[in-house]
Amino acid sequence: MKRTVIALAAALALGAGAAWAKPFKWASAGEISTWDIHSQNNALQNGIHAAVYESLVYYNSKTFKVEPMLAQSWRELSPTQWRFTLRKGVKFHDGAPLTAADVVFSLTRAMAKTSNFAIYTQGIDKVVKVDDHTVDIILKGPNPVLLNQLTELRIMNKAWAEKNRSTEPKDMKTSDENFAHRNANGTGPFILKQWVPDQRMVLERNPNYWGKIDSNVTQITYTPIKSDATRMAALLSGEVDFVLDPTPQDLPRLRNNANLKVVDGVENRTIFLGMDQFRDELPGSNVKGKNPLKDLRVRKALYQAIDIDTIHRVTMRGLSQPTGALVAPQVAGWSEAVHKRLPYDVEAAKKLLAEAGYKDGFEVDFACPNNRYINDEQICQAVTAMWAKVGVKAKLRTLPLTTYFPMIQRYEASIYMLGWGVPTFDALYSLQSLVHTPGPGGDGNYNVGRYSNPKMDAIIDRAKTETDPFIRPRLLTEALQLHNDEVVHIPLHNQIIPWAMKKSVDVVHRADNRIDWRVLTVN
Repeated sequence: MKRTVIALAAALALGAGAAWAKPFKWASAGEISTWDIHSQNNALQNGIHAAVYESLVYYNSKTFKVEPMLAQSWRELSPTQWRFTLRKGVKFHDGAPLTAADVVFSLTRAMAKTSNFAIYTQGIDKVVKVDDHTVDIILKGPNPVLLNQLTELRIMNKAWAEKNRSTEPKDMKTSDENFAHRNANGTGPFILKQWVPDQRMVLERNPNYWGKIDSNVTQITYTPIKSDATRMAALLSGEVDFVLDPTPQDLPRLRNNANLKVVDGVENRTIFLGMDQFRDELPGSNVKGKNPLKDLRVRKALYQAIDIDTIHRVTMRGLSQPTGALVAPQVAGWSEAVHKRLPYDVEAAKKLLAEAGYKDGFEVDFACPNNRYINDEQICQAVTAMWAKVGVKAKLRTLPLTTYFPMIQRYEASIYMLGWGVPTFDALYSLQSLVHTPGPGGDGNYNVGRYSNPKMDAIIDRAKTETDPFIRPRLLTEALQLHNDEVVHIPLHNQIIPWAMKKSVDVVHRADNRIDWRVLTVN
């Protein structure tokens, strides 16, 4: 009897719907690389981290408007000073109260040299404690996307980090680890209970969570399953409740299964190919003494040799939106003009290569992930075959995402695939990360082709502080068009994301391809 009363009390403590509390098991092809919240920036990882760690503000999953999270309110004291009032009564999972010191520490930590989150601190000069529940963010200049950036800057407990020698983010380019790499202490609705990389991750409901959420899920189990066939079998057999990345070829039978449902949506992520435009000679190439990828004619030839309609129809089974732009239509700065692709034209590609001095083509290294984007390896195999028709012999190598991203950030790939979502829904995020000359404050942090153009840098730098609602979009579009003119990258398509799940799962599909754990229910 006593045990029954305790169990009932525990269920009531979980909030609305908890009487029908359920476990939730899900899978995707990829695995996260760390639990250090300022270390590696990718969407799968950030979405999982958001179950455990929280930010000052977050997006509403239905409207994508910024709403309060750990900050209950904020106001702009001046164009370069914002004041945030923190919620009282919020506790970290170890019981420590949330204070302004934790916010100052966390936002400053995100600016560290080893952080991949400096792109989200763009424009921040310093963070200042006003009192225990008030912080001021001091800017270097006006920042029109500050609140959007803050949605991805999660808060860590300062005392916990200091005690566990985790004051600096783990450097993902090395094998060194800190305590925060494998352990977590957030304020979120779920607590990290177990993480065995590449095998299993278990999160459990936080009984002392400060907020009220609509989810009835008490335990989340994540299993990375790289094999497409195995992942689909796990869903069909009921072993998992949800698959984030069902294979396009399996969607018809999933849609026709009475026990399952598929929810589709366009992601704010563009898939593209990047090229080393820095080295004077490419490692592994048969071209000696020069780098073919520095030549605009070569980059155009590689672009025009890709039959994007075939990739869309055959490789992606229609689950893509071919594009010539660096960003998706939901992102500020996008236009129909920058969306237009260069035409597929094998003869034009051959002519461009001949004009550049490569009538017989050349050999080049080509690196791709094999478990990050929809059909990523298959896309790269198709592109390799298309380039072969114009004489370019791409030596394809594929890697899992946990080793792939550190590798390309060490500049070890000549041509590489990347998919770039835009959490701020503003093209500055992509332009600053991917196109700006590498430098401090997040500039060029994923410009792994090391393209550099003073004119491009000047446009991007002006967009960082431009608040005029008419001038700013024009600046972003101008930079996107310059990107196209110089073929800095070869855009392929915007991803269309299907989520496959049991009929009993109720979840809001988001354009950033992450689950909102606050509204997830299993009936």
